[in-house]
Amino acid sequence: MDAPALRRAFTSFFEQRAHTRVDSASLIPHDPTILFTVAGMVPFKPWFLGDEHPAFPRATSVQKCVRAGGKHNDLEEIGRSVRHTSFLEMLGNFSFGDYFKDQAIPMAWELVTEVLGLDPERLWVTVHVSDDEAEEIWRDAVGFPAGRIQRLDEDNFWKMGDTGPCGPCSEIFWDKGPAHGAEGGPARGGSDRYVEFWNLVFMQFNQRADGTREPLPRPSVDTGAGLERMLSILQGVDSVYETDVLAPLVETAQRVTGTRLGAGERSDVSLRILAEHARTMAFLVSDGVFPSNEDRGYVLRRIIRRAVRHAFLLGVDTPVTPELVDATVGVMGDAYPELARNRDFVVGVVGREEERFRQTLRAGSAILDEELAASTGGRLPGAVAFKLHDTFGFPLEVTEEVAAERGVAVDRAGFDAAMVEQRARGRESRKAGNAGPAVESYRELVESFGTTEFTGRVENETKARVLAVLERGEEVEVFLDRSPFYAESGGQVGDTGTISTETGRVEVLDTTYALPGLHRHLARVSEGELRPGQEALASIDVDRRQAIRRNHTGTHLLHWALRQVLGDHVKQQGSLVGPDYLRFDFSHYAPTSPEELAAIEDLANAEVLANDRVRHYETTKAQAAEAGAIAFFGDKYGDIVRVLEAGRHSVELCGGTHVTALGDIGPIRITSESSIGANQRRIFATTGTGTLERVRRDREELARAAALLTVPPDEVAGGVARLRDELKDAREQLKAAQRAAAGAGAAELAAAAVDGVVVARRDEVSRDELKDLAVAVRQQPGVRAVVLGGSPPGGGVALVAAVTPDSGLVASDLIADAARTVRGGGGKAPDLAVAGGRDPSRLDDALAEARAAAGLAA
Repeated sequence: MDAPALRRAFTSFFEQRAHTRVDSASLIPHDPTILFTVAGMVPFKPWFLGDEHPAFPRATSVQKCVRAGGKHNDLEEIGRSVRHTSFLEMLGNFSFGDYFKDQAIPMAWELVTEVLGLDPERLWVTVHVSDDEAEEIWRDAVGFPAGRIQRLDEDNFWKMGDTGPCGPCSEIFWDKGPAHGAEGGPARGGSDRYVEFWNLVFMQFNQRADGTREPLPRPSVDTGAGLERMLSILQGVDSVYETDVLAPLVETAQRVTGTRLGAGERSDVSLRILAEHARTMAFLVSDGVFPSNEDRGYVLRRIIRRAVRHAFLLGVDTPVTPELVDATVGVMGDAYPELARNRDFVVGVVGREEERFRQTLRAGSAILDEELAASTGGRLPGAVAFKLHDTFGFPLEVTEEVAAERGVAVDRAGFDAAMVEQRARGRESRKAGNAGPAVESYRELVESFGTTEFTGRVENETKARVLAVLERGEEVEVFLDRSPFYAESGGQVGDTGTISTETGRVEVLDTTYALPGLHRHLARVSEGELRPGQEALASIDVDRRQAIRRNHTGTHLLHWALRQVLGDHVKQQGSLVGPDYLRFDFSHYAPTSPEELAAIEDLANAEVLANDRVRHYETTKAQAAEAGAIAFFGDKYGDIVRVLEAGRHSVELCGGTHVTALGDIGPIRITSESSIGANQRRIFATTGTGTLERVRRDREELARAAALLTVPPDEVAGGVARLRDELKDAREQLKAAQRAAAGAGAAELAAAAVDGVVVARRDEVSRDELKDLAVAVRQQPGVRAVVLGGSPPGGGVALVAAVTPDSGLVASDLIADAARTVRGGGGKAPDLAVAGGRDPSRLDDALAEARAAAGLAA
């Protein structure tokens, strides 16, 4: 029976017994207490705990699992043992408070003996030391021989982790025969002879963090049968590496290394590690785990680098992981279609990690060999291990593994101390303003996945994979392997839109470069969450992008038209291309006249009406120069550049997004022109619908003006001219009336003159009116000087002094002290002086100062 047949036989058996078949969950669990999905029951943990109501009472599944970190860690046994694997498929059946031991045990027996056809005489059973009930069911209900039922303690009590569901279990073993070890059953016989292949866990408790246990709401059943071990029994082979799920991978490992199994014990271990780790790395990356220095990513990095090192030990200098991943897809792709779909992505991630590690492997291995040869007392200093980790990227576990092969231990405490010191230096460096954790995260993304593939030139919506989601306050930064979102550069603003996965959706507010080539999507979560590794649909705001395209290509036409009208000395000095308008800065020595602006507009719009094709293509910088392409200000260009041919006349280097034909731009309108510095000018312009909206607004304003003037829109200018003339006449009449009023008031004030001097207060009179009044008083017979003060309508203080030429007085001297009294100051004119102040409450005191200055008694 091969693997596909075993999967079908197992799940069909339980489906016929009212179990719902459930597809395998991801290797990334929703449970924060474990790194990976380590057993078939992990996806059902909330049901076992009673936190969620089960959707069905019974289930069966074939669950992909990884045991390479935490409590469930078989990594050290890989390659040395022919039974252990870090990746495995767990066949399982589950009861969520429905049936218990009395049905679980008989069903397991029926499947093993009647469906799979295993010889009952070669089977052994173990139960927990406290589980009398399970033993009775095996013995009395199933009829299993009591002599082959054994009791174990910790080995027959299953726990998911340090906390969570747990309970006693009963395991079924296969006796491989006397050739594989001593007799005595699983409890006392040879471990290679008695192979456990199915574990029936009776979930009865929830273990708390303090180690205490509480009963579960409803006792349940969780059984797990390792597909690989069961296959080795069914196919009559001694090793899981000889089964149909691993043998093709061993063959691939032999082919890529040129080493055959059986050539030596150490090379056999290396070949088995390559074959086994191929599945683990492929499935982890496919499910969204990426190489890093933390948590799951660190385990994956260790697995990839461990495999690469063993290929290196076998003398292989060329990449091996791509072919190993391909072989894994060939074996497992039918059972797990997502692995086949993600093949290219997985190969890229794993291949880059291998290349990165190979660059330093030789140098690091040479240093380690030297240090091991020089080590004394069978101990490698922790500082050496840390240097290998920090400088050469050697995981500590790899160093420990190599050292162990030479019989040398690693000073783990010394390594930990060096790590603490490095983190302290890192904190101090960040305080000093050096590159922080964000930049380090960006660099790691580029090292692991390369730069972002920009698809936005050919599509508005892209299927992508989420590489990372970094929290930035109330917003998040989302990184994808592929993206249609243009990242702000060359004056063009970044795209907006949405990114959605099966678990969440974000609104992209802006797109920029975190590092050259690495698109950073600044977003706000609108629902759920996005998780690294998920497939995503990235969609730009198409209407906004179209407006940006029109403005960007329009910018190129305006640049050409400016040079045609103003001269070839015109060069771009900067730009901003957004959805609503464009801004273009250029070098020119004089203001652009209305006639020149009209000519520039006409040239650009003539190109639009010609509707020539727009070509946007890549070529070498040298070929672009031969074609006469002009470089846009501020852009950086490599050896390969993008050339924009906007019709027959404009040829420039540009990496932005553009229309496909000039007619798509629509009408171009320059809305303003101004100076921004010496010999630098700036224009703002609109295109397409932006121009139409501007014209519509102008038309509406014109209509409102016409209505106010009570004239047709085409006579607004004449109406404004007539209104201006009427206003001029009205102002002249007002001034005449004011002069007449001032004359009448002047005579009254002059009548109160003392020794030819008038000092008076007039509030609620404007400053100009107060000045006119003072002049009028001075002109009255017998008056040689006048000082007027008041608080005008706008607040504050106004002071005016006027003197005749023969008065012997200076106007500014008369109100100098007065102005200071009201906290102000004024002019220095000798015959007519004006001053102001901020303190009206002192105005009477100020006028008294003026009287004294004029020689009058207080």
